[in-house]
Amino acid sequence: MRPARAMLDHLVVAADTLDRGEDYLESILGVRPQRGGRHEAMGTHNSMLRLGERCYLELIAIDPEAAAPARPRWFELDRPAMRALLAQQPRLIHWVARTDDIEAARRADPIDPGPVHAMSRGSFRWRMTIPDDGARPGAGVLPTLIQWDDERHPADTMPDAGVRVAALAAAHPEPAAIRAALAALGLGDTLKVTFNAAPRLAAMLSSKRGTVTL
Repeated sequence: MRPARAMLDHLVVAADTLDRGEDYLESILGVRPQRGGRHEAMGTHNSMLRLGERCYLELIAIDPEAAAPARPRWFELDRPAMRALLAQQPRLIHWVARTDDIEAARRADPIDPGPVHAMSRGSFRWRMTIPDDGARPGAGVLPTLIQWDDERHPADTMPDAGVRVAALAAAHPEPAAIRAALAALGLGDTLKVTFNAAPRLAAMLSSKRGTVTL
C-alpha cells in the first residue's frame, strides 16, 4: 500500500492561559503570537505564529469564558497531569499533519488517531481526528490529522516574523511502531523517533534569536 500523503501543518503549544503562553513564546522567540479565536466545541481559544508557508505554531489554552464541552477537550487539556505540567510552564505537547484525504489517511494509519470531527473557528472550517477520550495519539508523538475545507489556510495571512521549523525529533518506548505509523502517513522523514522510556516531542525553531528548542 502506498503511504498516505500528509505534511506538517502546525505545532501545538499549550499553556494554562493565553497571556502566559504569549509571554513565554515572546521571551524565547522575540515575537509575540497574534490572537486567533475560539473553538466553541472544545471550550478553548488560541493564538498563532507563522512558521513559513502553510505552517504555523498554535498556542492553545482553555477559554475561561467558554462553557465546558460535554466531551473531553482535545490534547488532554482536561487531564490533571496535563494541567499540572502547564501550571509549571507552557510547552510543546503535540503536532498536526495536513492531508487532502483525511478518511484515507486515517485508514492508512496503523495506530488509530480517533474519529473525524467537523470543526470551526471564525470563518475557518476543517475536519480533524480527535479521540473520544481527548488523548494525544502516541502520547503526542504521532500527529493529529487535519483537512482544511477550502483553499484558505490560517498561515496565509499571518505576518512573517522569520521563525521556521529547523527540525522535529521525538522519543517513545515503542519507536518501531511509531516509525511504522509515520511511514504509513508519508511522514517518515518529517519526524525522527528514538527510544526513551517516556514519550517526548521536541521542535527546533530558527529565529532572530538563534535556534530555540521547544
